[in-house]
Amino acid sequence: MEEEAERPSSQSFLGGHWEGFKEFWSERFSFLNDYSRFIQPDHLLPSWSSSDVEEFMASDPIHGPVLRTAREAAKLSLTGSVLGAVSTAGFAYRYSRSPHGAALSFLAGGVFGFTFGHEIANHAFQLYRLDTVAAQAKFLEWWQKKSEGRS
Repeated sequence: MEEEAERPSSQSFLGGHWEGFKEFWSERFSFLNDYSRFIQPDHLLPSWSSSDVEEFMASDPIHGPVLRTAREAAKLSLTGSVLGAVSTAGFAYRYSRSPHGAALSFLAGGVFGFTFGHEIANHAFQLYRLDTVAAQAKFLEWWQKKSEGRS
């Protein structure tokens, strides 16, 4: 009897677990809140070019260098992905002569290479000290204001 009085009647057993589940995952994906106003389908931003990104980096002394560093780290991650994919697929094909095995190795090597490249970039550029999400969100705000001014 006491347990029923303590538990709110509007919250069922599954409802309570669902709320806990939502809270758990919303905490893990809280970075999506930074981008939510930019990814809504009714307010899509127009595409931008690298010259627009360069213009932002030159105009913002705080977030510009952070965004430049994040872009350099992304290039290193992409390079790691390409190297990992090609080397792993070549190794798998050399020893197995199986096209489907080489294709799967190409995908797996790409993922592993990206992961290792990202970790190397994280340490080389010390990304753990920078707030790259804030810099990217600032760029998106800047681009939104600039593109609305054009329209």
